[in-house]
Amino acid sequence: MGSYRELEIYQKSIDLAVEIYNLTRDFPYGEVYGITAQIRRCAVSISSNIAEGYSRGSTADYIRFLYIANGSLSELETQLVISHRLAYFDDLTSYTNKIRYIRSMLSSLIIALKAKTDKFNSSDR
Repeated sequence: MGSYRELEIYQKSIDLAVEIYNLTRDFPYGEVYGITAQIRRCAVSISSNIAEGYSRGSTADYIRFLYIANGSLSELETQLVISHRLAYFDDLTSYTNKIRYIRSMLSSLIIALKAKTDKFNSSDR
């Protein structure tokens, strides 16, 4: 793998961030410094942490940043639920499905990286 940009999880996270920006354009103006800004920050944080972790140079750092990305994903989901309950938008299901898909990819990547690390560490013994 040459770059994090080639990872499907990174590309899907970028797509989600763009969708979130489009969604929040229609949020009330009074929320521009409130939930709109917070939702946008955590949406951008997902792909940013995937990229930063990948670029750190160690598997342990990469895993740590993937966990941070997962936390941002949970934060995004929570804020979308709140926004939906406030009737800022209608279709929560499409976003929660995308979040579940990205969360599944994150979990799979973390498991694969841990297995790789465990295999490498066990070969040192």
